[in-house]
Amino acid sequence: MGSTTAPEMRAMPLACLTLLLLHRSPAAGAQVVQSFKLDQPQDKVSVTAGDTLTLNCTTSRDGPIGPVKWLKGWGSENETIYQQTGTFPRVMRIQGVSDTDFTIHIRDVRPEDAGTYYCVKFEKSVHGVSVFQHGKGTEVSVYAKPSSPVVSGPESRAGPGQSVPFTCTAGGFFPREIAVKWLKDGAQISAQQPQVTPGQTKSSYDVSSTVSVMLQEGDVRSQLECEVHHRTLPAPLRGSFQLSRALRVPPSVQVVADPPSPVEVNKTVNLTCHVKGFYPGAVAVAWLENGMEMSAGSAPPPSETPRGLFELRSLVEVQATEERNGSVFTCRVVHDAQGPINGTSTLRIAVPAKDGLSDRSQTDNGVSILSSPGLWLGILLEKGLLGGFLFFLFQRGRA
Repeated sequence: MGSTTAPEMRAMPLACLTLLLLHRSPAAGAQVVQSFKLDQPQDKVSVTAGDTLTLNCTTSRDGPIGPVKWLKGWGSENETIYQQTGTFPRVMRIQGVSDTDFTIHIRDVRPEDAGTYYCVKFEKSVHGVSVFQHGKGTEVSVYAKPSSPVVSGPESRAGPGQSVPFTCTAGGFFPREIAVKWLKDGAQISAQQPQVTPGQTKSSYDVSSTVSVMLQEGDVRSQLECEVHHRTLPAPLRGSFQLSRALRVPPSVQVVADPPSPVEVNKTVNLTCHVKGFYPGAVAVAWLENGMEMSAGSAPPPSETPRGLFELRSLVEVQATEERNGSVFTCRVVHDAQGPINGTSTLRIAVPAKDGLSDRSQTDNGVSILSSPGLWLGILLEKGLLGGFLFFLFQRGRA
């Protein structure tokens, strides 16, 4: 094997000779480097999460040997978004075979895709691969819609007249600016200023808003709404909460006797327990005689009123015997696992005497039958006659 002769040199193709001359001429290489251009025209780009992002980059052909890459960020923490070798599931080149157009698509954009992107030309040398030229960078903002708002209420129910807090939360949105409105039955109510905090991913935010509502008995059918407004939304998002889930209305309890006291001995008395105006419908009824539970059978299920509250009636039959005179019957109501609410009725029995008059007849307030005006008039007449007879005997004895 010898060196290349002049005839062999003349036999080389013209293109090979040109490359050889360029390689052997430092001035020619410098001219190629100086004429290379990389154009990254976009300064700022905004895209909605879920859409496709397009990043533009073109180069001239007269650059040094080396790849073109897309980087997110600059410096030691940069991330390679795309290069000509490797797999990038969400990224693709628009012109896959072009050696001058390195524009890319990033599909299904996410909030964490926000950042600054650089198109970079690298140069290969005996010392390795180094940055030759890069674009000015494209700042990408990802507009993310907030999640559907969720409204939460108290852990336990509260009664009418109590103030109860409710919270509305939504997250994953960008940019940070957001507004929250509260409505009760369609009418706006005042609330605290919403709190915006960093989200679970980069370049996203979460919001929390709290409102206090004074519960009323009529709120059984009321609805609370949280309305979220954001620039990415064509219409506000709404979350709702039925106030009946937070409300407890205790019942009123009344026991009615039929017939009312006093009653004749051995007569049947119907005691009815009226349980009215309660919510929710979970209720238990028990009957007690002088503090001891008595068998009364099962009460019918409560019925709903037009106002949305519930009511029920529980009936027990009692035989009015002499032994039960003065007995106290109690209807004990336990509503929604709360403390018992009682209604009572005292049984009074009229027992007839042997001479046809009642020597034990009483009323509910304990007033004796001797309070009759006719009876008192008879007694006074009897005493007057007896006094006159005694006076007559006294005067006759003195005579």
